[in-house]
Amino acid sequence: MVQLELATTERSQAIDITAKLKEAASRLGIRDGVLHVFCPHTTAGLLINENADPAVEADILAHLERMVPWDGPWRHAEGNAAAHVKASLVGQSVWVPVEHGRLQLGRWQGVFFCEFDGPRRRTVRVQALESPSLDEGALRR
Repeated sequence: MVQLELATTERSQAIDITAKLKEAASRLGIRDGVLHVFCPHTTAGLLINENADPAVEADILAHLERMVPWDGPWRHAEGNAAAHVKASLVGQSVWVPVEHGRLQLGRWQGVFFCEFDGPRRRTVRVQALESPSLDEGALRR
């Protein structure tokens, strides 16, 4: 397992971690299989979306803010209930296929760490699950 260390600078922000995942895949030595990417935080999450135009991530964060405003009628006394709800909507893990040692994301896709209660120091855990090698004969059986 590889642990990524991140520092966020805003209350809500999306950080493209695709390059870090490529490095993690290389460090883990995965050839074919999947990377499981997990966020062990209740006020942050992970998503896969377009990474070509930064306006997309800004739109996602803005829409989440409109859907789940900080000044809502929350019961959670700590004051960050909106961050918990946003993290629940986004989710805490993604799976990324790997083939021949390369992430198999779509042409415009990237993996984003989403902070909803920053700024903070955060971690993301990356684990590789290697596919068993199969020869062609095994595939026909």
